[in-house]
Amino acid sequence: MASSRDDFVIAIRSAFLSKSYQQKFSLLTLLFLSLIVLVLGTFNLKAVQYVKMGINEIAYRSSFIASIPENYIQKLNIQFREHMDVYKNYKKNELLFDELKKKQLSNEFLISENNRLRKLINESIQSKDIYAKVLIDRDSPYLKSIILNKGSKDNVKLGMAVLDDTYLVGKIIEVNYTNSRVLLLSDLNSKIPVLLEPQSLHAVLSGSGKNHGVIEYTKEEYNNKLDIEDKIIVYTSGYGGLFKPGLPVGEITENKKIINFFSDFQQIDYVKIVSFEMQGED
Repeated sequence: MASSRDDFVIAIRSAFLSKSYQQKFSLLTLLFLSLIVLVLGTFNLKAVQYVKMGINEIAYRSSFIASIPENYIQKLNIQFREHMDVYKNYKKNELLFDELKKKQLSNEFLISENNRLRKLINESIQSKDIYAKVLIDRDSPYLKSIILNKGSKDNVKLGMAVLDDTYLVGKIIEVNYTNSRVLLLSDLNSKIPVLLEPQSLHAVLSGSGKNHGVIEYTKEEYNNKLDIEDKIIVYTSGYGGLFKPGLPVGEITENKKIINFFSDFQQIDYVKIVSFEMQGED
């Protein structure tokens, strides 16, 4: 036992001897100061409390100063990431803008070509828009119509098309001085010529008395040409001169005879009444 104790003492002395005198003094000084602070702290002296406060203040300030470089680096890292995100979004928006610009140029070309062809066949379309509010919604098993707050005093006439934004919803069938009535496409008595795209099939859209329409009077090859896997959009064909060709109406569902209207006729608050006059010569 004595020999082991001696070995322990010798090891401690060797450790101290391997250090310089200055390191020994600093270590011992800190050790004694810590012991003194701990002992005096038990007496709850004001001077000791001030010393503790000073030490804490120095420690906190030192920690704050020491953390400044780390916080600054973290801030730079966050700013760099945000910059990279903004740059990526900019590149995506730039590509999207280029695509939209190409589509716009293509649309402008198609519009110009369409106008040129209309001039070639001496055909022109004139339109006049009247905006109206829905006053009454007459919904029954036999009648699907709405009452508008515009009438003959506002130049509303029989047969004018009624749109919900850009979608066709019906036509004017009754005109009074201050109001008018619209027969909706869903009414059983509603029948309009339509065009199914992209197959370019002509058909007649009939109302069903419900919130959808049905396809009637199509050619025999209708079922063969119509591929329901493709998106089939129903437009007005312009036959009969009632409606401007190309007005979107609805979309074909899995059932080849059913058309879902783009507009919800029960949620219409405002509509646009449009008059189309087509003029041409043979």
